[in-house]
Amino acid sequence: MGAAVSYRLRVCDLVTDRHLGWLTPSALSWDDYIGKTGSLTGTLPIPDTAAGARARELLQGGRTMVYLERSTAFARRTVWGGILWAPTPRRDARGNYSYELRAGGLEGVLRQKRILFDDLAYTATDQLAIARGLVAYAQAQPGGDLRIETDPAQMSGVLRDRDWIRHDHHYLGDLLDKLAAVEQGFEWRIQCFADDTGARHRALRLGYPTITVGAGGREGDLVLSGSGTVGPYSLPQDASSMANAWQSRGASVGSDLGGSQLPLLSPLLTSPEDWAAGWPRLDGSSDYSSVSTQDVLDEHAAADLARARRPTSVPSVSYTSTDVGQPELGQTVRLKLRDVLHPDDSEVRYRAVGMRVQVAERGRAETTDLFLEAA
Repeated sequence: MGAAVSYRLRVCDLVTDRHLGWLTPSALSWDDYIGKTGSLTGTLPIPDTAAGARARELLQGGRTMVYLERSTAFARRTVWGGILWAPTPRRDARGNYSYELRAGGLEGVLRQKRILFDDLAYTATDQLAIARGLVAYAQAQPGGDLRIETDPAQMSGVLRDRDWIRHDHHYLGDLLDKLAAVEQGFEWRIQCFADDTGARHRALRLGYPTITVGAGGREGDLVLSGSGTVGPYSLPQDASSMANAWQSRGASVGSDLGGSQLPLLSPLLTSPEDWAAGWPRLDGSSDYSSVSTQDVLDEHAAADLARARRPTSVPSVSYTSTDVGQPELGQTVRLKLRDVLHPDDSEVRYRAVGMRVQVAERGRAETTDLFLEAA
């Protein structure tokens, strides 16, 4: 029998983080990822006019911050935080009133709501320092402070040159994603949590080359066993986007003899060792229309080829999370299987890169879908 789990939403002001109240929605589900913006949905029942008035006061789309708190008999922790974007009052066919809630992670603000309105340049600067600089720019604008904390001591040792102009109206999150996606890049996310004193934090997490949690030993691994805890799972292999010859195109920087604009090109990168090993030639390309520097375009091309050389695989596993708990993103998961597809004992170590949680309700146990990559 799994441990009893309860959830509640702490409602705060986005700008000041001032606590405003607690809510207990039903039909809660939430997800979180490395490399993608997470979300939360739920339904807040409105039984009377007093509850309706309180909901109208607390739930203001675009300026309300919500933190999801998960409690068991052993621990209480904040597992998700984000901005309430769409509080929607409803009445159903039976005359029941509610608010439908939809919130998004703070990464979404950087990806969709913050634009570079100034020229910005870095020369021979550590890529993690550039990442912090982009977040600092976002927070330095009037009304722009999101209370995101950064660690100025964290470095990767990889130096980059970057030069962005205000005319391109880059979204800052898009710049972060592209900076992270080049050869010898990094990962980033914004984690909302509470420390041992109960103080709330919104922290920029950077990982070079990846975000990892724990000391790297087996003691801190989450162990999922097919004989007990694992439910449905999928271990896909998709070669449809595979390529072993690659060229990337950048901004238009020159003209041919007829005066037509020509894009900057990376070298044609190939993997002859793959062909020697029996793989067929598979071509691929990518476009970076805002990249006008040869070195930067070449870094993108090298990273794109490295990702495309083998079939993609994003394993997923579903389990009852009240039995074994939930990992932090970046934590190692050991998946142990013995079944028709794995007649011999199989144990593979993965890294948790995403999760989707459906909270228990009406006799249905809480379930977690974990999205994994090879550790």
